[in-house]
Amino acid sequence: MTDLLFHGGPVFTAASPYPGFSGPPVFAEAVLVREGRVAAVGAEADVLRQARPRTETVDLRGRLLTPAFTDAHVHPVQAGLERAKCELSEVFGLPAYVQKIAEYAGAFPGKPWVDGGGWDMAAFPGGLPHRSQIDFVDRPVYLIQRDHHAAWVNTRALEIAGITAETPDPADGRIERDADGTPSGVLHEGAMDLVGLLTPRPTAGDLDAALMDAQEHLFSLGITGWQDAIVGSYAGSDDNFPAYLSAAGSGRLKARVVGALWWDRNRGADQIEELEARRAQAGGSFSAGSVKIMQDGIAENFTAAVIEPYCNCGPDQRGLSYVEPGALKGYVAELDRRGFQVHFHAIGERAVRESLDALEGTSPGNRHHIAHLQIVEPSDVPRFGRLGVTANLQPLWATHHLQMDELCIPFLGEERSSWQYPFAGLVRTGARLCAGSDWPVSSADPLQGMHVAVNRTEPGGSVHAGYPTAQTPFLPGQSLDLATAMTAYTAGSAWIDHDDEAGVIAVGNRADLVVLDRDPYALPPRDIWTTGVALTFAAGEAVYERPSS
Repeated sequence: MTDLLFHGGPVFTAASPYPGFSGPPVFAEAVLVREGRVAAVGAEADVLRQARPRTETVDLRGRLLTPAFTDAHVHPVQAGLERAKCELSEVFGLPAYVQKIAEYAGAFPGKPWVDGGGWDMAAFPGGLPHRSQIDFVDRPVYLIQRDHHAAWVNTRALEIAGITAETPDPADGRIERDADGTPSGVLHEGAMDLVGLLTPRPTAGDLDAALMDAQEHLFSLGITGWQDAIVGSYAGSDDNFPAYLSAAGSGRLKARVVGALWWDRNRGADQIEELEARRAQAGGSFSAGSVKIMQDGIAENFTAAVIEPYCNCGPDQRGLSYVEPGALKGYVAELDRRGFQVHFHAIGERAVRESLDALEGTSPGNRHHIAHLQIVEPSDVPRFGRLGVTANLQPLWATHHLQMDELCIPFLGEERSSWQYPFAGLVRTGARLCAGSDWPVSSADPLQGMHVAVNRTEPGGSVHAGYPTAQTPFLPGQSLDLATAMTAYTAGSAWIDHDDEAGVIAVGNRADLVVLDRDPYALPPRDIWTTGVALTFAAGEAVYERPSS
């Protein structure tokens, strides 16, 4: 493998103290890579003296070199599948959705179902589309909401599934209904399976192609490692574990991946033996030492678990705790004893508290983390640092977008709304941070996430950028500086994946590196979103190069 020398621009090493990030970010001037690892980093003159003849030079030309990014919470296989179906995430609004659906149905007349996803709750009054809006399609339609907590179906799909006014809601979901009780065409949470399990199943080849497509896309965004936040079957999805085993075994999985094995909330501790068997099967660039527990739903459909009732929703509407808190503590203790990392989904403040309670007394060495953290009751913020629990941030959501302003804040109330996405509070109280995207729920681009973490406003390229309050900072006191945000996406997320040879540009570490197309530290903060990726390297191998314009 040819030696590589990077020079001529700033190098963000991500070697800042962690957690806390006190002091300025640590920069260098040059990096030498040999046999896929960092051989030297520091002042340009010192690094140049260590270069050998025939070293390949990368002139940064003032651009920033950074450790490659790791996405700590993402769903690549599901994203790859959706990219091959009726994909709605790049457009917004009912007319645009209808046009896309009609085009897809016309382009694939032989498909028995029209399926896909990416629609946004904010595009509909009250966040709810209706079956009648897609009854023009001559086949059943099943479209997953962008955040994967609901599905939009037409009348034909409801008929095939036998869902009527008499069909009861499942324990972990809800069938949205018209005033007369007729299903309206929206299925929340566990109710998605009533139709989702009837849709055509992807083949092993489909899952493999989806993973490879997703890997290519993530490389283009500078991401060379990730934690797949659901490895297993959930809400009509298909088991992606074999696809990872195949790709890792053949060497086609060039990224470093941790699979968070799905915890079936309808079962108990008996499933732990099966999780251990899966962990033992993994190998190569794919490991499976994490377990994903989804403790609640989302605030927009009132399934996020909250302490006090939602406003204007009745005295008993406090959302759902998917795993009974007493049982949860026992499950987590046993997983921790067996050396598993626990990866929680927690949106509401009650779910966050239940997750922290379950993690009391566990080993910090297992690197447990809680993702999303939309609402955190202030007294729980310092518990992350005290317990050694990492805060897994999805920064893109922390803005004044329509979904926030119309479907969250009015139902959370003024005080609880002020508890949302407390990034700065977590840092101040000693929490370790990692970061991810939840793609395809939102963009996988880490630089867009960094823009929001710093500015608490919508990036300029977002479909929500034109919303009237999109450029009004959302709780700006919870903003992060760019170095802290970038460290979360590099050192922080690599650490949560137990990948101690990545995330920091240091001698001996794997040369997972990204050349950005400019230096975002030299830009006004409002322009961070304009930064893109020019080159991505995994273990010193170029895995992405932006095409010349």
